[in-house]
Amino acid sequence: MEIENVKLALEMLSSSECFGILVPEVRSNLVMARENPRGIEDVVAVPGRITEFRGRAFACREPEFGASSHMARFIIALNRHFSWKRSALNIKFDESIIDICEDHGMVVSAYDRSREPPEVREVEGGTIPWGVEEAIRNSESPPDVIYHRGTWGKEPMVVLTGEDAVEVAEAALGIAEDYEKLLGR
Repeated sequence: MEIENVKLALEMLSSSECFGILVPEVRSNLVMARENPRGIEDVVAVPGRITEFRGRAFACREPEFGASSHMARFIIALNRHFSWKRSALNIKFDESIIDICEDHGMVVSAYDRSREPPEVREVEGGTIPWGVEEAIRNSESPPDVIYHRGTWGKEPMVVLTGEDAVEVAEAALGIAEDYEKLLGR
């Protein structure tokens, strides 16, 4: 079920004429976890990530379990608090994108990567779960969007969350359409 859902969401994103505008420099990944995920092997992702060419997004390979570590750790950490949140997609950061998310009625939360404790930074894979925990603490409701403004050598990022990959893709497409209009394209 998870692989099929991610495939459908990828089809939606890659057929969009405007989603490519949201792909960050580090590229996007779309993930969906099984119920009660324990590790990255319980999370479907896109091997090699989602990239952009001539304004269109595309994935080089079919989604599979265990294909992501960063976004898998993100959704596992979020899912521990909100079991219905099983999918996430990272997109580029822009203050205007945050405004659009809020205009869409999404619950938005953030964390400051520069406040990451050294003991977390030194542990491989520790930053993302720490950031999710911080964003949850900074929000009165379960966040639909979690972002950070980056730090030295780390690109700022926005992550959309939802119940499944199709829901997240639908949200991303709405954001992309509004962002494209804002940029006058």
